[in-house]
Amino acid sequence: AKMEPSHPEPPHNSDANPKASPNPSVSSVSSVPASRTPTKTQSSTQASTRPSIYSTSDASSTTAARVAPPHPALDHSSSANTAYATTLRFDALLLQCEKSRIADLTFDELRELGWLYRHHTALLARERERAEDPDRIRTLNALCVRAYSILYIPAAKSHDTQTSFLTLIRVTLGKTWRAQIAAWCLLLMGISVGALLVRTEPDAVYALIPETMGYSSGHLDRLVASPEARAQFLKRETTPVSQNLVFGSWLFSNNTKVGLLAFAAGLLAGIPTILLQLYNGIVLGALSAVFLQDPWPVAYLAWILPHGIPELTAIVFCTAGGLLLGRAISAPGSQGRKRALREAIDPALLLLAAAVPLFFLAALIESFVRESSLGHAPRFAIAAFNLALIVTLLYFARRYATSRRIVPHWLKTPTKIA
Repeated sequence: AKMEPSHPEPPHNSDANPKASPNPSVSSVSSVPASRTPTKTQSSTQASTRPSIYSTSDASSTTAARVAPPHPALDHSSSANTAYATTLRFDALLLQCEKSRIADLTFDELRELGWLYRHHTALLARERERAEDPDRIRTLNALCVRAYSILYIPAAKSHDTQTSFLTLIRVTLGKTWRAQIAAWCLLLMGISVGALLVRTEPDAVYALIPETMGYSSGHLDRLVASPEARAQFLKRETTPVSQNLVFGSWLFSNNTKVGLLAFAAGLLAGIPTILLQLYNGIVLGALSAVFLQDPWPVAYLAWILPHGIPELTAIVFCTAGGLLLGRAISAPGSQGRKRALREAIDPALLLLAAAVPLFFLAALIESFVRESSLGHAPRFAIAAFNLALIVTLLYFARRYATSRRIVPHWLKTPTKIA
């Protein structure tokens, strides 16, 4: 007696046109009803008739795809065509990510990519369990591997060192605003204390302004007592270029030493850094109190503001770096001092690196602009430009550091495949 198969073969349409469907289905066999599931022989025939995305480069497979007609159930099934379109969409999104980057995808495309990855991993698991179509298994596996490398494996760092370094500095300036504000507060506090001490007790100026800055006792006496001496001190004169170069080099090295000292002192729990920043403010406040006693101190403001804005900003950056190190040592929290210091060293060093060009700019302006015959208007214009530039850079750095960029981290959730 002839044994009937458990799943009888569907009737074959001999009049079917092989070219009736330009896009034959590539969905799994599970999309066909159980009563119409093809046999193993027909599965191999259907595998050879699928498009190039699921076929190998073998010549025999290509010839079979041209001759053998597709199965009518797979050819005209709407669910099969939908599955094929879904796979093509998955491949298109992967290709888009490989050509550019995943951050260029919109939110909806990113969410769709995550769903397509989970959907095709489930299809791959079912196809491997059945082991009926090796070409389809290889194709699904390749698609899933590509998606996994995009979604889960971190992108390689850019070889553009300059761009990467500038980006790190921008992010650091935006994220360390609390330490920068603390450094500014310490500086302003020192300026207030120094100015108040000189106003209440004029003799305190000799103790607050050291002679190493070029102000001897007799010179300070004349500056405190005589408006003419102050006007002569602020007199605009043109100096030779060679002298300006030597003076600018000395200024740059001296200011950089002050910044490095404020930065390195943070390793001592940040206490010396705080004292140094207060002292810098006290000296500046005492010197300003001497010149601001004039009723209209425009000449002094035009003398100090052009180079003072970038120089003080650079010192604040160095002090902020020292405060970060001091906080990691004195108050590491539950993570421990070693880990806290390891996390604080990178932003602290980046703040120091951001201060170096400001020190250079301040020395350049102080040696070539302050020691020149420029009038008040150009000097105030330079000071306003420096202030606007620094404020703009800090604003956009803070905005960049706090911006919400689309990242695929929310897709990294374990997916259970039934």
